[in-house]
Amino acid sequence: MRPTSIPSPSDGSFDIGPLSIHAYGLMIALGVVAGVWLLGRRLEARGAGTRDDASAIGMWAVLAGIIGARLYHVATSWDSFADDPGRIIQIWKGGLGIPGGLLAGTLVAIWVARRRKVGVLPLLDSAAPAIPLAQSIGRWGNWFNQELFGKPTDLPWALEVSDATAAKAGYPPGTTFHPTFLYESIWNLALCGVLIAVDRRFRLRPGSLFGLYLIGYGIGRFWIEGLRIDPSSELAGLRWNQWVAIAFIALGTAIVVVLARRPAEASATAAPAADDATTAAASTDERAAGDEPARAAAESDESAAADYVAPDE
Repeated sequence: MRPTSIPSPSDGSFDIGPLSIHAYGLMIALGVVAGVWLLGRRLEARGAGTRDDASAIGMWAVLAGIIGARLYHVATSWDSFADDPGRIIQIWKGGLGIPGGLLAGTLVAIWVARRRKVGVLPLLDSAAPAIPLAQSIGRWGNWFNQELFGKPTDLPWALEVSDATAAKAGYPPGTTFHPTFLYESIWNLALCGVLIAVDRRFRLRPGSLFGLYLIGYGIGRFWIEGLRIDPSSELAGLRWNQWVAIAFIALGTAIVVVLARRPAEASATAAPAADDATTAAASTDERAAGDEPARAAAESDESAAADYVAPDE
């Protein structure tokens, strides 16, 4: 064991009285809380919704996301469940596929947003940095479970795992690995910060920020996935999730390009119309103000005429 390597927790759960807390689920829960908090702040800052909207949307999106993520993992790793289907519901032991969770969660979030009269594009842009923030925290659940690590390495930040875990992966005791959970956590946290900075500095078309999230996440997931050694289906030399990452990049690029080429919408033309209406109103007020002296003079003459008494003849 090197003094600079990263040790893994010996146990993925801890007890508080009679209650057993699974660290994997706890990290996911903390990520959800942070993501919904940021979503609420951004919705209110945009005037697109409230924190209550964010909580309602987040609740249903997270439930759908967990189901979608689990189904995706089971579908892409069926060999691990074929002999024991009862393991499918054991989510606390790990096994959530982010692509499936992202798809299911996004679709349900859009459905709930429409019911609550929250604009879809402002919602997606508000969620763009909130999603990687949640992901950056949730990834630490893999550390507690000693799973989804990368290839062997002697780097100073290499990850230690138990001898049993190393043997299960096909390596001798004492082997250290790339901490891919840490790479993805840092990548997603940085992506969150970059998206917030881009949103503040540039005036993007509504929906474009979500497209940038898909591009950024896809790039990070592609190279990090290439380091992993857990079993995975492959196609043309690439792991299945690398192809999914490429699909995310392509979809995000398409969203940004299509929105950039879209003609100015009604919201864009509403501003000039509002300006014209304001100008017209101002002109009317100015004319009214200019007519005030004349009206005052006329009223003065009428008053003088009414007060005049003709002299006796």
